[in-house]
Amino acid sequence: MFTSRKAGQDDAWEGVVLNKSRGMLDGSNMYHSVEVRLAEGEAVKVRISRRLWKSVAVGDRIVKRPGADPVRE
Repeated sequence: MFTSRKAGQDDAWEGVVLNKSRGMLDGSNMYHSVEVRLAEGEAVKVRISRRLWKSVAVGDRIVKRPGADPVRE
């Protein structure tokens, strides 16, 4: 079917934004996502809030701590 790109509540990671994207994948809701290069070297695509998406740029650092939403650092 499809893979949810929303970060889990207990997930923890940090990385640098490689790319920003958005789209209406289901035809009615706008989804905002970023591709992040993690500290381990792996690149992942993660769904984030519109507010965070508008505030980050390529090269910015994003941190996701357990129990919290991703934030720009």
